[in-house]
Amino acid sequence: MNVLTVNTGSTSVKLAAFEVAGGSRAAPQPRQLAAQHLTGPALDGPVAALGGFLGLLGVPPAVAVHRVVHGGTRFTAPALIDDEVRAAIAGLCELAPLHNPVALRWIDAAREVCGGGVAQVAAFDTAFFATLPPLAAQYALPPDLGIEAGVRRYGFHGLAHEAMWHRWCELEPRLPGGGKLITLQLGGGCSMAALEGGRPQDTSMGFSPLEGLVMATRSGDVDAAIVPYLERRLGLDGGRVVAMLNQHSGLAGVSGRPDDPQALLDEGSERGRFAVELYCYRARKYLGAYLAVLGGCDGIAFGGGVGEHVPQVRARILSGLEWAGIELDDTANRAATGSEARISAAGSRVGVRVIPVYEEPLMVREALTVAKLP
Repeated sequence: MNVLTVNTGSTSVKLAAFEVAGGSRAAPQPRQLAAQHLTGPALDGPVAALGGFLGLLGVPPAVAVHRVVHGGTRFTAPALIDDEVRAAIAGLCELAPLHNPVALRWIDAAREVCGGGVAQVAAFDTAFFATLPPLAAQYALPPDLGIEAGVRRYGFHGLAHEAMWHRWCELEPRLPGGGKLITLQLGGGCSMAALEGGRPQDTSMGFSPLEGLVMATRSGDVDAAIVPYLERRLGLDGGRVVAMLNQHSGLAGVSGRPDDPQALLDEGSERGRFAVELYCYRARKYLGAYLAVLGGCDGIAFGGGVGEHVPQVRARILSGLEWAGIELDDTANRAATGSEARISAAGSRVGVRVIPVYEEPLMVREALTVAKLP
């Protein structure tokens, strides 16, 4: 049985097809058959892109599973997509304006290309964090403005953090449930999670994917009073200000140049260097907070495009943390670019690894838990 995965981001889409032997729902071992990474103009025609990709396979999928960033309070597990579920995902677009609308376009395209006989499943990034402890999930707001209104820390990149945790457990079987692990997903969007025995205890993204770390074009943490201040100062409405925080801030906003840390380091301008230092400082600050939340940690895992490919960023984030038992092997760190590797020094009390994020097999497993298969 073939399963199609549609992993949508804000600026790219990854398509893949997997074979699951016998259609088994119990711990399937998916085998990848094909994959495409689409960017730029290819994103403008999802029907054509999906039709071309599926044409390469010859055999239509039995299930299509879509990564959806925001599931709100309703979707705490994968869900079969029908018209009601699609409408609910659309209703959450204001909370993830860079992501949910893109996912909906590809869901609609897949339903058109695959037809009604192919089950469509949504796998939600927020679901992994649905059980956050109340102290981590709730903001200091009155109930009618906070938890009763659905205003809480949802957390994002859940599929990425869960995938890193699964691989960490395979690499460190001596630690029950992976022990105390801090995962960093550093890509265009950036987030960090504190896990204990695989259960999230805290995470940096909050009500929307804007909160937390400095990102490629997102500001991360800012004082909420900045929004009305900039409304008055610039003569903009709140939506425009939030759009600026999402699309024209972060590394790109501070540097005035590319939003890629490696490019900024190579360029060597003062603004670029400062932007990268700010990016790393914010991550180091969160890392220290999560060491406090967990009472120390057994491991740290870096994933995502930046986390996997930019050794200088990893070194800067972990700089000065020897007091916490975190020591890098500089040679191993410099050599780890895009490949799985242990980069902590031999005497480090905390293991540090680069773990390439591979969300698609996890998406397949999630789809098979809810799809109605023969």
